[in-house]
Amino acid sequence: MGWFNIRKGAAPSTEPQEEKEPERLQKETTTPTERELLRERLEAAELPDEIYEAAHAECERIASVAPSSPEYAIGLNYLEFLFSLPWNITTKDDLDIVRAENVLNARHFGLQRVKDRILEFLAVKNLRGKHTSSILLVDDEAIARENLSIVFENDGYNVRAVGNGLEAVAAMEKEVADVIVSDLKMDGMDGLELLKVVRKRWPDTKVIMLTGYATVKTAVDAMRQGADQYLGKPVNLTKLRSYVAEMLEQSVLARQLHGPVLCFTGPPGTGKTSIGKAIAEALGRKFFRLSLAGLRDEAELRGHRRTYVGAMPGRILQGVQKAGARNPVIMLDEMDKAGQDFHGDATAVLLELLDPEQNAAFGDHYMGLPFDLSGALFICTTNALERFPAPLRDRMEVIEFSSYTRQEKFEIATRYLVPEQLKLHGLDDQLVNVEPDAITSIIMQYTREAGLRGLRKQLASLCRKLARQALSEGGSQLTVDAAMAEKLLGAPPFASTMAQSEAKVGLATSLVWTENGGEIIFVETARMQGSKQLILTGSLGEVLRESAQTALSYIRSHAQKFGIEPDFFESSDIHVHIPAGAVTKEGPSAGGAITLALLSLLTGKPVRRDVALTGELSLLGEILPVGGIREKLMAAQQAGISSVILPKGCASSLASMDDEIVQDLHIHLVSTMEEAAEFALDAMATPNCSV
Repeated sequence: MGWFNIRKGAAPSTEPQEEKEPERLQKETTTPTERELLRERLEAAELPDEIYEAAHAECERIASVAPSSPEYAIGLNYLEFLFSLPWNITTKDDLDIVRAENVLNARHFGLQRVKDRILEFLAVKNLRGKHTSSILLVDDEAIARENLSIVFENDGYNVRAVGNGLEAVAAMEKEVADVIVSDLKMDGMDGLELLKVVRKRWPDTKVIMLTGYATVKTAVDAMRQGADQYLGKPVNLTKLRSYVAEMLEQSVLARQLHGPVLCFTGPPGTGKTSIGKAIAEALGRKFFRLSLAGLRDEAELRGHRRTYVGAMPGRILQGVQKAGARNPVIMLDEMDKAGQDFHGDATAVLLELLDPEQNAAFGDHYMGLPFDLSGALFICTTNALERFPAPLRDRMEVIEFSSYTRQEKFEIATRYLVPEQLKLHGLDDQLVNVEPDAITSIIMQYTREAGLRGLRKQLASLCRKLARQALSEGGSQLTVDAAMAEKLLGAPPFASTMAQSEAKVGLATSLVWTENGGEIIFVETARMQGSKQLILTGSLGEVLRESAQTALSYIRSHAQKFGIEPDFFESSDIHVHIPAGAVTKEGPSAGGAITLALLSLLTGKPVRRDVALTGELSLLGEILPVGGIREKLMAAQQAGISSVILPKGCASSLASMDDEIVQDLHIHLVSTMEEAAEFALDAMATPNCSV
């Protein structure tokens, strides 16, 4: 007895209805019930077979449940979610490289290496999309081969035709086909024997078996051997073409499964999220952003099982639902800030989500059914890549976003930020004229960051004050120079750390990297009577404290080489201090500078004031390479440093550095501490080594 035709609460009856209820009967026979509408939606949804069966079973289950029951509402919500997912909806990629480049250049100034890598990615995708699918026809009847060849060539496929299995194997050895359409009964090597060979040697090739002796047994044998579809003769061309198109689509997806998962890493405010949006715009895909900051419960991503009251699907499938296509650009933002606790490790879900071998059947706990996310393009963003688990890093291709230079910030502010903020605050260039020196002053004195967020905030503050002043002065044009910017914004909150005005014994300058970009720090040393103590102050981290101990041990073991008394530490205490003690300092980059400051202290030779050093020191005196060279050189320029000592291992980083970064800097590459000391402690040395 079908539930779709029985109204809830009414018993089926063959008795004629009383004439006093004709209006009610007419309403029931002409207006479909909610369940009938649900059944119609199920049939019209064109769900995949597995999903259709689950949805149909859920429809049957809630048929026996009263509409007032909570179970009815839960089941109805579940079906509504299934129907709303884009199971078969995809957007076609716009792979015009010229247009994509124009979009990226219009949205962002600078970031040339990042944009080049993205355009390379799109170019590869473009070439893949131009791949002409190939079909191999295997049939001992010439007329059948000719007819099928005409059909598939008209569909735009590359078609080859052979007469038996042996010829098919030879053809596959020359060029692997995407789909094989083979007869079952043939001389030499029949279809089943060919199928065994294909499954062993070319497992990714799809196979459709055709036969004029179609029986249940032959069909079962063919499917057991690994055939993807089975059709009897005479062939239904509509079905055959449909099967071939479906299998070729699967083959294209399989070729794209191993595409890269892009990971944008770099300081805050450098344009990682906006570049992701620009990629979606360039491709013509839907875009949604999912912030993982503070995420601790994996159920947020994967959903809760329907056994829980108020269960909901995970945020991944909710985003796909809103996007309305199963191949969107999905940006997983702030991935390094996702945590773990007793609720589970949220990053464990990402291992499945970002693995192209697994996300073709992504499992959401609420839905309990697989959803194909292999067509989606995943872009991850992070500020600190080292916080990722190693298996997660292996699944991603890292693209680094470096700090903006002063010139890049000036160009971005002039072209984008100033016009944007003027418009947002009801101003225009007829009311306000912001001079270049005002923009430069704001960049240099009011911001200290690698990105642009602080600069945008300062410009917004300036525009608010200008809007008030423009109204007060009756709409006359305002010209903003550096002096007026300082008057409106107040005293500069930042004073750039500059190089020392004169060389001092026991003082060295080090270049370090921070999340806000490069900085210079001063290493101060002092020696006093004592009992062989090494005193370290300045809120130094464990790695930096070990660097200081390594520096002292190196000098003690090589004292004679530098003209230092071997027993200098016997009755002395040595104090190493790095100012700004309220700020925690960590990392190996200052190891060389600490050694240089100690050598200056113990030899009495001052370190040249225009020299800065970065590099890790080994116990044998080797200067080891470190990272963040671009940001460190920018900090040296800003501080007025003219000569920089770098490890030789950083030569490759220098080779790809922009001219703007290394101009006006003399780079001295060293491999040992002796070379660094010879250059920095010799007051008569001249910086004669350049990149």
